[in-house]
Amino acid sequence: MEKDVQILIYELMESRGIRSIRELGRLTDIRHAALVELANQKRQNINLTHLGKIAGALDITDANEVIRFVDPEEKE
Repeated sequence: MEKDVQILIYELMESRGIRSIRELGRLTDIRHAALVELANQKRQNINLTHLGKIAGALDITDANEVIRFVDPEEKE
C-alpha cells in the first residue's frame, strides 16, 4: 500500500519556539506560500532544497524530524 508523506512544519515550529510561518520564511528564505502549502500538506511535490533550508535554519540532523510516512487511513 502506498504511504502518504507528511511534512511536520507546525511541529517543528512549536518545538523551536517559532511563532509564525512568516518567521520561518525569514529564517529559511522560503516563500510564505510555499511554506503554508508544505505545512498544510497541499504540495504534490516536495522541493529538496526547501527541506535542506529548513533543516539548516532549525539545526535538524535527522530527516525523521521533518518527514513522516503514514497510511492514508491514519491521517490526522
